[in-house]
Amino acid sequence: MIPIKDNIPTDGFPFVTLGLILANVIVYLLAIRHGGNVIGGPDTQEVLMYGAVPRFLTHGGPHCFAIAQQTVLEPPTICNKPAIETVFTSMFMHGSILHIGGNMLFLWIFGNNVEDAMGPFKFILFYLAAGIGALALQVAIDPSSTAPTIGASGAIAGVLGGYIVLYPRARVLTFVFIVLFFTVIELPAYVMLGIWFAEQAVFGASNLTNPTGGGGGVAYFAHVGGFVFGLLTIRVLATHVKQVPPRLPVY
Repeated sequence: MIPIKDNIPTDGFPFVTLGLILANVIVYLLAIRHGGNVIGGPDTQEVLMYGAVPRFLTHGGPHCFAIAQQTVLEPPTICNKPAIETVFTSMFMHGSILHIGGNMLFLWIFGNNVEDAMGPFKFILFYLAAGIGALALQVAIDPSSTAPTIGASGAIAGVLGGYIVLYPRARVLTFVFIVLFFTVIELPAYVMLGIWFAEQAVFGASNLTNPTGGGGGVAYFAHVGGFVFGLLTIRVLATHVKQVPPRLPVY
């Protein structure tokens, strides 16, 4: 399912939401400039340099030599990057044009309303805290993993969790694709985002029971962690919640 738009208007311009989108796009372009391409994303060196590696965060420096053995990098190149920095740099790194495109679409559609409900200052803190909380769960699930975690998905999952609490009955115009069948339908937010969350939880649980790692490198538990963070904290921060307007016209 791909969201197209919702029916919740905003009172002010979403400066922070737009700023985060621009920041992610700029980082993506800078990353591929140092290695990689627009479609396939940054190369392995950039991902290892700026991605958050659970073992690096939980065990300290020596493990990064093991990571370097998986690539053509020299170990000092990776070991010179402080682990705490990667908690933040990883939120703005993306693996491909589809990765960043999907994330930014979700951020734009749902982030502007959450920003409007809590104000720009609280929203940027909420967004970053959701990203940290998302990474924390991913690290807790597999603290010895040497796979770098990248992407804004965890932070955006926090936005989605907040949105579903604030506007569960908002209508989201959604592109639905099932095998060869596709259509555009209007779904309540609690249905659309509820299905999204259920998928993350199921895929994450499947990864735990699949020793070969069938998740394709997706940090599903980061999505779960961010979403739950949004569910639990949004009521404390959001002070300007709108009434849900009438249904969207479907063209």
